[in-house]
Formats: sequence, C-alpha cells, structure tokens
Amino acid sequence: MKKYLILLMIAFALFSCGTNTSIVNSWRDPKITVAQENFKKVLVVALVKDEASRRITENRIAASNEIFKTSYQYLNEATKNLTQEQKLKILHDENFDGVITLRLVSTEKETEYVPGSYTGMYYGGFDGAYTGMYGYGFGNWYGMYSPSFYDPGYYQETTSYMVETNVFSLKENKLIWTGTTKSDYVTDLGSTVDAIMQTVVAEMRKDGSLPKK
Repeated sequence: MKKYLILLMIAFALFSCGTNTSIVNSWRDPKITVAQENFKKVLVVALVKDEASRRITENRIAASNEIFKTSYQYLNEATKNLTQEQKLKILHDENFDGVITLRLVSTEKETEYVPGSYTGMYYGGFDGAYTGMYGYGFGNWYGMYSPSFYDPGYYQETTSYMVETNVFSLKENKLIWTGTTKSDYVTDLGSTVDAIMQTVVAEMRKDGSLPKK
C-alpha cells in the first residue's frame, strides 16, 4: 500500500507550476480517504466536448505516472452504446480500482479596464530648466522627445473556467472526494490541467485525504 501511495503523491507533485487556479469548494467522504484506498490503477476521465481537448487533458495526467490510464483507450466510440453495467465490467476486468474525473462546469467572461501610462520627459530645456523650443534644430528636439510616448488604456476580456474534479473508488463503488476549482487567465490547456491538479492535491492534503508533506 505504501508503495502505491508514494507513487500517487509523486505523480501529483509533478504538477508544480505557478497558477491562477484556486479551490472554490470541496467535500470528502469522512469515512474513507484516498490514502486508504490503495489505488494501483486509476482511470483518468476528462468530460469535455471535443476529443482533442479530452486527449490533451487525459494524456497530461497519464504521462505523470504509470498508475494513471487514459479513458479514451477504454471508453470510446466502440463502447458508447454499452450499458452502464457493461462499461463498469470493462473497468473491473481491466483491474481499475479508482477513477479521477474532470468536468468543465462553467465559463465566465470578465472585462476589466487596464489604465494607460506615460513615459518620457516633460516639456522644457535639456537640463530641466524651462527654455522653450524656439531656435532649436530638429535633431535637438527629436533627441529630447523621441523617447516620450503615451500608452493608452484598453479593455481586456478574460475567461474564467470552473472545473469539477472527482475521485471515485471502484472497490467501494462511491465518490470519496470532489472539489471545484476556478482558473483565471487561461492561455494553455496543458498548464491549466497541471494547475488544477496541483490545487486539488493541496486541498486534499489540507483536509486529510492525502498525507501532508
């Protein structure tokens, strides 16, 4: 048990980038922890609309450790018409004992104003004493004022993503941990997945689902 728990913790620790992701809420089964479940083979399921994003998300997590397996290898076009019981049988036959799911709950667009800024010299002489510009040639004028510019303000639209992460025990056939994260200023799906997992692990250590460092 200790061996696989260490592997699980190492895998999660790999997600250690800086992040604009925070935990919104979470819940854990008070009677059981992830550490107690002794997961040896965990299915990673990303519930997103397009297949490319699904594969990027699942591959990102699965690449961190051999205990994680992508769901598209087992739950795909060939199995979509099977019953729930038939799909669960596939997972049991493949010796899965845990499942981690990520689901996009909502997106929220926000618009904020970024004020402008001024960089350069004030009007006056070369040494700061006011002399005016009369009599100066273009070269003197250009040398003094060419570094001056005004960067106007602008409106910037950002999108926040709310993602629900669940941890299921197949042995117990129950949800044992769930949490919702909010990610701001998302520019890359892969790094956002890292940030979500990092935030989830931190919360699980906080609530006792995983041992503290």
